[in-house]
Amino acid sequence: MKRYQVVGIGNAIVDVLTRSDDSFLDHMGIQKGIMQLVERDRAEVLYGAMEGRVQAPGGSVANSLAGLGNLGLRTAFIGRVHDDALGRFYADAMAEDGTDFVNPPVAGGELPTSRSMIFVSPDGERSMNTYLGISAELGPDDVPEEVAAEAELVFLEGYLFDKDKGKEAFIRTARTCRAAGGKAGIAISDPFCVERHRGDFLTLIEHEMDYVIGNEAEIRSLFQNDDLEADLAAVAAICPLVVCTRSGDGVTIVRDGVRTDVPVTKITPVDATGAGDQFAAGFLYGLVTGRDMAVAGRMGCAAAGEVISHMGPRPEADLRQIFRDNGLI
Repeated sequence: MKRYQVVGIGNAIVDVLTRSDDSFLDHMGIQKGIMQLVERDRAEVLYGAMEGRVQAPGGSVANSLAGLGNLGLRTAFIGRVHDDALGRFYADAMAEDGTDFVNPPVAGGELPTSRSMIFVSPDGERSMNTYLGISAELGPDDVPEEVAAEAELVFLEGYLFDKDKGKEAFIRTARTCRAAGGKAGIAISDPFCVERHRGDFLTLIEHEMDYVIGNEAEIRSLFQNDDLEADLAAVAAICPLVVCTRSGDGVTIVRDGVRTDVPVTKITPVDATGAGDQFAAGFLYGLVTGRDMAVAGRMGCAAAGEVISHMGPRPEADLRQIFRDNGLI
């Protein structure tokens, strides 16, 4: 038995939340309802302007690991934080959620810990201003081979693909895991990232990945056939397992050429943040515990349904109990 069932690698970002009205957003020059990247100086101004800050560990794959921890799996996270207050908070919070944070906070003159300043309006809209900081500098030297080799599955975050060091870290993690008998996969994360690095993305998926998870826009961005069915077929031709979430239209899974469609019940979300992250958590739970694709897809949908029923990107209820209530375990 391997030490870890799932090891994730991705951005270690502290979510810093506060409530604010539209006049404050206008005064601070914040665009409402979108995520935008900001530089360090702007991040410090926004952070200083936040009153009643609430902090939570974030990052896409890290959110998925929190869901997997909720489900009782053995997990670890590879990521970079600085040895500052936010970095120590992040490392401790991941450990409290049951995930081993395997990279010690970095001391010295490095960039500060990454953070996303999130301003929540009275109408529930979230305006996110993300400073990538030290997490974007993650590279192959940050990948402990003994961790990657001890994973049944590794899960990579597409957001890290923008830098060559991130690509090298991906490849080292995937190859180490697969050489030891595990499987590697990726969350595409962002169609715009695919557009910037399409050739490298496709090479990674074809030669290094055992599974890929993305929403419709992300899957369609890989081959740009302007037809979802054609795009699914093209991705499935180069990767053994493709998972495409289509919001209220359900989930399509293609494994070794066999297609499974999983319907969903449409509901109005309280907060859609983290829906894809928790779908991945539920699906990977099903995958690593040997469920068939229909059940794994339904697990993903159930986990996503829980997280969109409340504020925040991580589950608040017992996902295993939700799975039991739905006849999944």
